This record gives sequence, C-alpha cells and structure tokens, in this order.
Amino acid sequence: MSLISDRPGEPAYFANLNPPQRQAVETLEGPVLVLAGAGTGKTRVLTTRLGHILMTGRAYPSQVLAVTFTNKAAREMRERLERLIGADAEGMWLGTFHALAARILRRHAEAVGLKSNFTILDTDDQLRLVKQQLAAEGIDDKRSPARAVLAVIERWKDRGLTPDKVDGEDAGDLADGRLVKLYGQYQERLRALNATDFGDLLLHNLTIFLGQPAILADYQRKFRYILVDEYQDTNISQYLWLRLLAQSHKNICCVGDDDQSIYGWRGAEVGNILRFEQDFPGATVIRLEQNYRSTPEILNAAGHLIAHNAGRLGKTLWTAGTAGDKVRVRGMWDGEEEARWVADEIEADQRRGTPLSEVAVLVRASFQMREFEERFITTGIPYRVVGGPRFYERQEIRDALAYLRLIHQSDDDLAFERIVNTPRRGIGTATIQTLHMVGRGQGVSLMEAARRVVETDELKPAARKAVALLVRDFDRWRREAERLPHTELAQVVLDESGYTAMWQADKTPEAPGRLENLKELIVGMAEFETLAGFLEHVSLVMDNAIESGGDLVTLMTLHAAKGLEFAHVFLPGWEEGLFPHQRALDDNGQAGLEEERRLAYVGLTRAKRKADVSYAANRRMHGQWQSALPSRFVDELPHDQIEAETAQGMYGMRAPVGRGAFDDIETSSFGGYRRIVRPLPGGGPREGLQIRAVGGFAVGDRVFHQKFGTGTVREIEDAKLTINFDHAGEKRVMDSFVQKA
Repeated sequence: MSLISDRPGEPAYFANLNPPQRQAVETLEGPVLVLAGAGTGKTRVLTTRLGHILMTGRAYPSQVLAVTFTNKAAREMRERLERLIGADAEGMWLGTFHALAARILRRHAEAVGLKSNFTILDTDDQLRLVKQQLAAEGIDDKRSPARAVLAVIERWKDRGLTPDKVDGEDAGDLADGRLVKLYGQYQERLRALNATDFGDLLLHNLTIFLGQPAILADYQRKFRYILVDEYQDTNISQYLWLRLLAQSHKNICCVGDDDQSIYGWRGAEVGNILRFEQDFPGATVIRLEQNYRSTPEILNAAGHLIAHNAGRLGKTLWTAGTAGDKVRVRGMWDGEEEARWVADEIEADQRRGTPLSEVAVLVRASFQMREFEERFITTGIPYRVVGGPRFYERQEIRDALAYLRLIHQSDDDLAFERIVNTPRRGIGTATIQTLHMVGRGQGVSLMEAARRVVETDELKPAARKAVALLVRDFDRWRREAERLPHTELAQVVLDESGYTAMWQADKTPEAPGRLENLKELIVGMAEFETLAGFLEHVSLVMDNAIESGGDLVTLMTLHAAKGLEFAHVFLPGWEEGLFPHQRALDDNGQAGLEEERRLAYVGLTRAKRKADVSYAANRRMHGQWQSALPSRFVDELPHDQIEAETAQGMYGMRAPVGRGAFDDIETSSFGGYRRIVRPLPGGGPREGLQIRAVGGFAVGDRVFHQKFGTGTVREIEDAKLTINFDHAGEKRVMDSFVQKA
C-alpha cells in the first residue's frame, strides 16, 4: 500500500491513506463525489472522513448524517469509527435509509395523518391487506395476484409517487385498470391502521419536507455534513430525500461506483450518480483507482470489458501488486462438462492448499446452480448456497416435486397438504380439516379421503367440486404416467395444474427466476430413466445436505456477490441469452445491456488471484438440446490478457486467442456453422446475428436420428431442425445430431 510520509502533529489515521484517499477525507467543504472502484478501500475512506470531521471539531455527532444500505454496513462503520476516535459515536445519525427516515417520521407523524407509535408492516401483512382490497373490489386475484399488485405499488413509492401523482397508464391492465384507485385505498387503509410499509418511510418524509418547509429547514440546518455509501444503488425517493436535506450546507459526500450499479430491477437509478455534478454544481470528483484486491491481469480484463459501456463516468483500476495468472476462458461442449471441469479445478485448488472458503462459483441465474450442486455432491465437495436455498429446497421446486411424489405414491400426505390448494383452488382450511378427520377415522390417506368425501355431503358444494376436480386430475396424471416419459409428464402436470400459469401471472421480480428453475428441474429429470429413480435421487441429495459452517465452496448469483471477495472465482454460463440475459435486453434495451455488463464487471472484480470464465456450446432447455453462442462479453475481454481454449470441433476453432470469439467460423463437425452477420457497432443488441448450416439441410429432406429414427424436416431455425419423425412424432433437434437418410 502506498503510504503518506509522517508529518509533525498530524493525526495518525492519515498514515494509511494513499493520496486520492487522503483528498477524499480532507475535502470537507462543498459537494464531493468519490468514485470508489472495486477493492479501492472505500470503507476506510468513509470511516476516516467521519472521524476527521468529529476529531477536528467541525461538527458534533448529532450534526452528521451517515447513510448506508444495510444494517451490517452501518454496524461495521460505527464500530470502525469508534475504534478510530477512541470514543462512542453516540448521537450520530448513522444508519440505513429506512431506519433514518423512520426516525424522522416518528417525530412528525401527525403531519401525514399518523401517530408516533405507528407500526411498520412486513410483506405478509402488506399482502394480506392487498388481498382484502382485491376481494372488496371484486377483482380476480388469479388474474391480478396480490403480490403483483403490491410490486407495482412499491415501484411507485420507490419513484416518490403518491397516489395523486401516478399516471394511470403506468398500471396497465393489472387489477382491471383500477390499480391507481387501489393504491389510494391501500394508503387510506394504512393510515386507518396507524401503519406504514417500508416504502412509506421515505415517501412520507418527502411529503413532510415538501409540505412543511419549516420542518425541512430545521433538518437542513441540523445536518452540517452528509455522507452516503453505495450512492449508485439509490432509487428516486432516496435521491430526492438526500437532495432536499443537502440544500443548506451542501456538504454532501457520496461514495459509489457507477460501474457496480447492478440493481436496476429493484429500482436503483444509475443516473443518480452520473448526474451528481449537474445536481451539485462545483462538485469535486475524486477517483479511487488503486486496487488492493486483485491482480493486474484481472483488473485489465475487467477494465477492458466495462469500457464498452457508454453510460459511465470512467476510471481505470490499477494495482501495485505483482503479476498473476491470466483470466482463463474455457469453451465447453455442454453444461454438464462445465460443472465437471469446475469441480475438478476446485479439487486441484484444494491440493494446492487453497481453502474452499476462498473459492466461489458465481452464476447469472439461480437455475444454473443445479448442475453444480449435483456435481459437488457426487464428488464430495462441501458447499453452501448464499442468498437463497439450495436448488431442491426452493419453493417452486418443492411444490413441483410434491405433485410428482403424489403421482408416484398416492399415500404421500405431506405432498398432498403442500399442493392441495397451490395454486389456489378454493380448498380452504375447513375442507382440509374435514379430509384429515375422514382420513384418521377410516385409516386412509388424504388422497383416498378426498376420493371418498366427494361422494358425501360433508363438504360445501363449491369445495366438493374443487376436491373432485383435483382427484380427477391426479387419476388422469397417473394413467398418463404409464405411457409418457417422466419429463413430459412433469410438463403436463405443471401446465394442467395451473402451477406454471400461477408464476407466469406473478409480476414480482422473482417470478421469472422461478419459471427458469422449473425448466431446469425438467432438464435434471431427463438424466434419469424413470420418475422413481429421479425422486430417489432427490431424496438422497436432500439427505446429504451440508449445514452452513466449516470450509465450504460458495455458490451464489452474481447479484448476491457484490461486496464480497474470493481468491478464486468461477464465472460459468457466459452465453448469449443467458449472460447478458435475454429478458434484460428485451425489457430495457441498451440500458439493460449496460447493466448486464456491469454485472460481469462485478463478477470479475470479486477475484483476488484467479478468475475463470466458461461457456457451453449446448444447454438443455425444456428437455431439448439447444445451441448457444459465447456471450458478447467474452469477445469484449482483452485478447492479450486472457488464456482462452475451446474444445476441438466447437464453432470450428481451437482457441480464440488474439481474435474475436465471433470471427468468421469455417465449417466444422459442430453443425458446419458460418457466422454471416457481425454484431452491431458499439456493442448493441445482437439483432441480425445469424447462423446457417453450410452444406446442411432443407425443408423436406429425409433424415435419420439415432434415437428417434427416420423423419422429414419441416422447419429450420438456425441450427435447430423441426422434424416429423415417422414413429416418434414431431421433435426439435440440433442439426448435428441427424444425418440425411
């Protein structure tokens, strides 16, 4: 680390600061933006700046507002500050946005029609309230689920919009076009209950500040210094709140990294940090670019990648550390080979003495975890999933498995109870209690009790009809299980039960991921010959689940990895459509692409010594093999800074070192691909990217497939053929798996 030489009489805490860090600590007057790159010591700067303000007597603790995003970050900052100044920081306004806003709101609750002892509702209570409103308005909660309604209301609150400021067109058709009205009723109901939700804390603060200028002026005078951590993650409400409070002294210091703004899907606005100099004219911008975490090779690769983003303020990370290994890029045949390679490399790390706790596998989507979990369990590598449950412990997977267990074994009462009203069928608690009574009284399972009770008058007509339909469905599915492959059976059950439709109708950010996980479940099932074999495998996997603690590999999503660091990081699944994720491109265009690229940058900069990127030429989706192209992010890595290798026969190349991963591809054993359209200039969405088969197939060709036999080509899409097989029916297959008959 670069140290400042000792100066007589200066505080000891300056000794460990490099020049830009020291500038960020000492520039106390006027607005300051500290662009703190990954691993550049921003926490040290924030803490030292706080301590410097207090130690030099520029403000009392009660005159400083320090804002973080998490309680953990607030605790860590307070502890470091107290060690630095040798005293407690009693009286300082240090905490999360919500905690500080709640503190202000309790002092002025009456200004928004509340009492100071108001209750802050959790998500369950919010959903219950919304469901009551939907019922009162006669709105079908299947077409407009409470969770989806609440998600839109929360998004409005994050944008600082009260019901009277919402544009009705923003609501679309949700809640039969009455969502704005529901929002107003929801707010009125909260006031009647003397309650708020988390979004209200900042929203009510804004209402108070804008409606009561005297109150705002008091807080503007009070807070002589404002410090904000992770400014790139602020939403509009947080931004407006900070801007109002800083108007008097204008001594606001925001620390953040525009290159690590990855939470747009939950309301974060990268534009807040990008326009800081316009919001606060005359602002000082200080760049922290000396990295204390990663090797030069990792920083060069990450810097070269993120430079393709147009919406950034710009900085170049560097390190005084010694050179290390180049970033490795590996092309695999399929996802299974990718997982096997990662596991082998982790075992090699172990033999070299690297603790497993220093190794992480960071995926773009949670469904990718299944193959790695399966491989780790097979090879005995202990691991933990951070930021969520293991694959087979996820809600949607447990629900799907419960359906399959009940088909396989109709006496499975636990499975019956789990899905009897999921999705909602109008089978309530009273009906389930009746089934339990019949089951216990007659010594039969709940499914058999249901079969018997629909022949009696013990249930109300609506409930009896719902139970009868459920019994009929399971009888049909059991018959189909005798003739359908278990993967097709699972798809039929998830569709006909309404379970897939339930998540498709859910508008919350988690719903698309749940649908992807269900698709991955089908992929996992295809590896087993029978449903019974698959269910037994899942039971063994669950039995072998490893408790947290000890020396474990970390498996997590890229979004959950921000702020963490590991000696060795694996970044699998760098393929077009997966990373960057197609949904991000479809929903947000260029802005979505740039956020995906920032996510790739975050992944690379988690690595201290080694980073491995991998992609697969084939992924099994919906039970069928589909070809995949390497992510454009692979092509954006500096070719002279990476060590790349692609398996023989993939894309017609051996190793794309020193050339683009999408340069013209000659014919090869892998379908004979030739790239015929280059990416759009500037890294835009890859419209026009096409692959065609050279010397391939035409509609009407007779072909032979080793598994499905002989058939006729009906449709061609890139390298995928839709074939009407003589005996197996219509299937979609890769052209490389068939030959002309």
